[in-house]
Amino acid sequence: MTYTVLVTAPTLAAAGLERLAARNCRVLFIEQGQGAGEIEALIAREPVDAVISRTLDLTSAALQASPRLKVVCKHGVGVGNIDVDAATRLGIPVFVTPGANAQSVAEMTLALMFAAARRVPWMDRQLRQGQWARVQDGLQLSGRTLGLVGFGQVARRVAAACQAIGMSVVVYDPFLPEGAALEGVERVERLDQLLPLSNVLSLHVPLTAQTRQLIGAAELAALPVDALLINTARGEVVDETALIAALRERRLFAAGLDTMAVEPLPADSPLLQLDNVVLTPHVGGSTPAALAAMARDAVQHVLAYLDGEPGVAACCVNPLVFNR
Repeated sequence: MTYTVLVTAPTLAAAGLERLAARNCRVLFIEQGQGAGEIEALIAREPVDAVISRTLDLTSAALQASPRLKVVCKHGVGVGNIDVDAATRLGIPVFVTPGANAQSVAEMTLALMFAAARRVPWMDRQLRQGQWARVQDGLQLSGRTLGLVGFGQVARRVAAACQAIGMSVVVYDPFLPEGAALEGVERVERLDQLLPLSNVLSLHVPLTAQTRQLIGAAELAALPVDALLINTARGEVVDETALIAALRERRLFAAGLDTMAVEPLPADSPLLQLDNVVLTPHVGGSTPAALAAMARDAVQHVLAYLDGEPGVAACCVNPLVFNR
């Protein structure tokens, strides 16, 4: 059977497109500069069976725009841009592709950590401006403690790499099952126990009502002197105003951010004026290898469900739809 699949972006990696082509699927894209309104209009106008969701918002109105829409899969794991409650009410399963970009995000986490600790971007700019600024105030990470908020696939990879260079690792994750393998990592039961230990605090949690602004002024103040904050999760997990204040006052040594509260980052953002923050434009999971894996897995999920298979419950964020 031929299906119509909407990708809420201008492109999809060849690994996904080839699978769709092999099934003679019709593939629709959202062009650069278009947004939620165009998605809704397209679903209402075209016989869309499935949506592969990238970064644009997939609203309740879009999900309700056609009774033909049967399944959504996120190209990644963060579903903050999808109205999951509306999908659940409509009986539409929302799948994710866990692990597909975990190695890529882990490597970006490490890149930001090292760059922030050793002030690499600042020194690079100085050299390009003709300054031989041999600053010697970078942080050596060996012997320090990495605090992880969340202990999923990305965090586990980060932990292993940091242990290899001589760091201790402590984790806070209230959803981690008792008896889960910790691989040499110490576990604490509360966030306020983790913070004073964390010379480097790295965030690896989804954006939910519980994690929104989880790290605010009080939490930043509880970190050790000269701590680093690394965020490759979601910008809204951090109170950005409090973070900017802590960086300005040098209560934090530095931060490395792949994601911000508002994206794209506004041209007047105070973050752009700080020399102790390393910024990247939410590309932690966007290496070619990761994009290919996410596209492949997303296509596999939607085609399997459309073909009548039950779907992988562990990859579905609203499995209650299967019980209807």
